[in-house]
Amino acid sequence: MTSQVTPAATPDSFAARQPGRIQRALSFIIVKWPVIPGVILGFLFLIAVLTPVIAPHDPLKANIRSRLAPPVWYEAGTSNFLLGADPIGRDVMSRLMYGARISLLVASVALVTGTIIGTTIGLIAGYYGGLIDEVLMRIVDIWFGLPFVLIALVIAVILSPSLPTMITLLALFTWAGFVRNVRGEVLTLKTRDYVSLARISGASGSRILIRHILPGVTNTVLVLASLRAGQLILTEAFLSFLGAGIPPPTATWGAMIADGRSFLRDAWWISVFPGIAIFLTVTSLNFLGDWVRDKLDPRLNQL
Repeated sequence: MTSQVTPAATPDSFAARQPGRIQRALSFIIVKWPVIPGVILGFLFLIAVLTPVIAPHDPLKANIRSRLAPPVWYEAGTSNFLLGADPIGRDVMSRLMYGARISLLVASVALVTGTIIGTTIGLIAGYYGGLIDEVLMRIVDIWFGLPFVLIALVIAVILSPSLPTMITLLALFTWAGFVRNVRGEVLTLKTRDYVSLARISGASGSRILIRHILPGVTNTVLVLASLRAGQLILTEAFLSFLGAGIPPPTATWGAMIADGRSFLRDAWWISVFPGIAIFLTVTSLNFLGDWVRDKLDPRLNQL
């Protein structure tokens, strides 16, 4: 019987198995930390804050003489309109900047409102159970079955499109997504020993929910919120494109795309640039949401 001898590892073979600098850099940028999405979102936030100072033009000021002016790199382009002008001569770059403010404002307020409402209902349904749980969950089931876009169009026609109406619609679109996940977490947490001890010691239901159960579902809520943010911006742009969002002449990315859909052949920049802005923002938020999920959920933590 012959025995096989495993050759000793040499320094060269050990070095060959080590990740190279490029691989380590990509792992740091893509896996360890969301560097690229963070840079994009940070740049977007900075522009939204500084827009009144750095925007080259008034986003509502029209100039018919500059109608459909091409971007600066075209032969007929001018430095006055770096990204071109729209059908009535408004600066596309300035409207993009102000549109970023609207998108971030609407998404942030709607997300916070929907998160608070959905988390509260999920906590109550999961902790108290019984008839309360049954009624609340049936309401959520009915809500998921409603055609949101159709309801948004009807509400926009009845109430007239406005910023408060848009925020309300997006908050209504958001809250139900939190209820089921939070309820599922609460059903598990309320059977833990520390919750039972708090109940035996005479703590009220509201105190147990706020002091003992809410911290246990915070990670789940943060993950859901981070994944929901991109959907809100996309939904706001979609409703604005349909005319059910924030009314003109307010600059929004969805409305800008709608303004340029009849000029895609000759003046593509009117619709393409806001489309790129929506794509980069939503994609960055989705990547950031995935990173937050992997960081906070130990079952998915691969870092």
